[in-house]
Amino acid sequence: MVEFSLQVQPESAGEWLETARRAEAAGFDALLVADHPGVCVAPFVALAAAAAVTETIKLGSYVVNAGVREPMLLATDVATLDLISGGRALLGLGAGHTPVEWEAVGRVRPDVRGRVDRCIAVAEATTRLLAGEKVSWDGDGLTMRDAELSKPPPVADKVPLLLGTANSRLLRWAGAHADIVGLSGLGRTREDGHTHDARWRLEQIDAQVALAREGGDATLEVLVQKVQPDLGEWTGDLGMSEEELRQVPFLLIGDEEELLAAVRRNRERWGITRYAVRREALDVLEPILPRLKAA
Repeated sequence: MVEFSLQVQPESAGEWLETARRAEAAGFDALLVADHPGVCVAPFVALAAAAAVTETIKLGSYVVNAGVREPMLLATDVATLDLISGGRALLGLGAGHTPVEWEAVGRVRPDVRGRVDRCIAVAEATTRLLAGEKVSWDGDGLTMRDAELSKPPPVADKVPLLLGTANSRLLRWAGAHADIVGLSGLGRTREDGHTHDARWRLEQIDAQVALAREGGDATLEVLVQKVQPDLGEWTGDLGMSEEELRQVPFLLIGDEEELLAAVRRNRERWGITRYAVRREALDVLEPILPRLKAA
């Protein structure tokens, strides 16, 4: 069985609630909200609103910037969402990359190693808090003293952890400790602080999957940038041939039968069984989602 998540940014109250209902009715497995403080909505506030008009769909962050979030506050947000949604919360974490997000809270963005260290620390501390443990921490860019979450307690036995990354060390850690490894396909952050080099070549994807599999057997998910009938703007942009681009899991290109073939191919080659798609994909996938999930 293949699972699909929908990542959306709310534009208005009515539109957001209707999108949540529509995503659940169409068969999406999760509704996700990004976390870029200052330029995105607060994910857990939006997800709490969606919880009130849905019953079964998972609700999660995709992904929280671990560099500027504190585990105690993050665990409280996740536990609250889990409580009011009846156990449907999903925690998505990433190491973060946008310098202004650190500057806005009075911090200096660490180097890659420092961001990875803190991401792992925040993931471990937050999941331990959600499990009812008392947590102290001093290192890896994180300081905590006897932090403990008593109310609200998580409803679910375990809130699933998704870690989104293309970093080698995080891929290994996520394979061993996360429930879902979110393959982002994103490489080095460029000078603008927002865009990235792409790690989309097939041999690069092979290597990313191998690193995740070194750690364990976590579910593999890809962040799909576009679902569309043809390559269009992507042709030639990455120095890859059209044939190569059509095999990249970060794009779903073609008609219904071609999308079905791509989902099967990605599972056979890489073991990918989850997809996170953008809002624009809702119209395309809604009528064919049952076939794709059964592919």
